[in-house]
Amino acid sequence: MKVEVHTKPGSRRPGIERTAAGLLTVRVREPARDGQANTAVIRALAEEYGVPPSKIKLLRGAGARVKLFAIDE
Repeated sequence: MKVEVHTKPGSRRPGIERTAAGLLTVRVREPARDGQANTAVIRALAEEYGVPPSKIKLLRGAGARVKLFAIDE
């Protein structure tokens, strides 16, 4: 399954929400530095979908706010 995610690093209130357009927004506390936010987003998605973090791969958008992830179930 592929999931497009809008990320908000450095957020005071971490969490996941779905927008009206169907896009997933993931807020994480970690800063967008040295892949810290990407790692936190992967952990949040793993918890949301009930899979281990190793089953989630970043396909596109490593340095962007909108990212595409593949989740192996």
